[in-house]
Amino acid sequence: MTAILVVDVGTSGVRAGVVGADGTIDHVHYVEVLPSSPAPGFVEFDAGAMASAVLEVAGATLSASGPVGGVGIANQRGSTVVWDRRTGEPVGPGIGWQDLRTVGTCLVLRDQGIRVAPNESATKASMLLDLADPDRTGDLCFGTVDTWVAWTLSGGTLHVTDATNAGITGLLAADGADWDDTMLEALRIPRGVLPTIVDSSGAVGEAAALPGAPVICGIAGDQQASLVGQGCTRPGLAKATFGTGGMLDLCVGALRPGFARRGGAGTFPIVAWQRAGHKTWGVEAVMLSAGMCVEWLRDDLGIIDTAADSHRVAAACADTGDVWFVPALLGLGAPVWDFGARGTFVGITRGTGRPEMVRAVLEGVAHRGADLLESAEADTAMTVETLRVDGGMSANPTFVGALADALGRPVEISPVTEATTLGAAYLAGIALGVWADEEDVAAAWSPSAVVEPGVTDLKRATTRSRWLAARERARATVPELTALEF
Repeated sequence: MTAILVVDVGTSGVRAGVVGADGTIDHVHYVEVLPSSPAPGFVEFDAGAMASAVLEVAGATLSASGPVGGVGIANQRGSTVVWDRRTGEPVGPGIGWQDLRTVGTCLVLRDQGIRVAPNESATKASMLLDLADPDRTGDLCFGTVDTWVAWTLSGGTLHVTDATNAGITGLLAADGADWDDTMLEALRIPRGVLPTIVDSSGAVGEAAALPGAPVICGIAGDQQASLVGQGCTRPGLAKATFGTGGMLDLCVGALRPGFARRGGAGTFPIVAWQRAGHKTWGVEAVMLSAGMCVEWLRDDLGIIDTAADSHRVAAACADTGDVWFVPALLGLGAPVWDFGARGTFVGITRGTGRPEMVRAVLEGVAHRGADLLESAEADTAMTVETLRVDGGMSANPTFVGALADALGRPVEISPVTEATTLGAAYLAGIALGVWADEEDVAAAWSPSAVVEPGVTDLKRATTRSRWLAARERARATVPELTALEF
């Protein structure tokens, strides 16, 4: 059997589908599992409801498809669950990757010379353990979402995480070989609560909770799954995912990037995937708000009816009339990390209309995409010839055209909007022999479209300069937040 079941857990819901040897995705089922925000800066989810949704969508998909050869898991990264090993019941809420309640702990640790960010799992896990087991005498399990899904699918027999997810916890040693004892001691996290780190591609154990008990053999965090799903399995290939935020990942190869935590241009080293114990490394550049800016136009300003409507409205004008938008609604990421930056319009006149404003937002996100690629190239000394893209904004022609113009190079659009499912299937499929290796995956890439730049190099340089000047004006709007460094 060459078909692969993939369970893909995002921030707002759980999806399952079956991926065939030709890369087609069929029998998709989805259940919404939305996070909640009980207080400002708090983001929680119901881990029990997530587990039920995992079993529901996986079961429905298998009922429609029939038996499969294996199971892949893709997941939101950094979100944290702690549960009782004996009962399998969560001992507190799941804490979302966006949750900021442990910022104070991160700052205290920073003053002790320990660097960890609030979006990572480390301080979330410590907080949940403090609440449920302050004396550290209980028999509890910690896991990110991949760990929780594997536990659920295996009927409580697997307590594992793959190398891509382990690397986003803030608890992994710099070389990615094992958990970091210094971090564990600082946060009072016993080794016994930690999952075993396994390959991203390779047999892990049976999904005993599913009909036929297919083997779980592919696991990856969402961005790494998207990297693999878009065939970026050779050094120098890169993809960007433009969803609520934006992430650009560049495959580096077998050697770890030379910086410990963050490069000079603002990217982070990541494990792109691990197979047969061997890691492939990458770098990741982050923008904190991308599609969120379009949602803001729709939900808060009411100047577009739907996200897709942004293309039609923006197309009503040839250019922005020298209006520039900096998408810093939550601050800026790479290359100039600044949590005190704020969203900024520059150049508005009495002649500025709705089309110009909407186009400026799309072009502003595109310029941030160019920022990310420039950061990744600077931190790796690599040149990316074309950029592959997925995520909701990849379906917006105005945005993709603006991205190609800002980059000055072609943009290849993924044949599936969310490439995470395909990436998890590739990783599982390599373990099963459906695809021979990473080269086979790279060769399978076929974009749905290629968008070439539509401006001259001189025009691009001029517009980049103007936009970068606007970006500088957006910085340090809230100086107290600008001073935060994790």
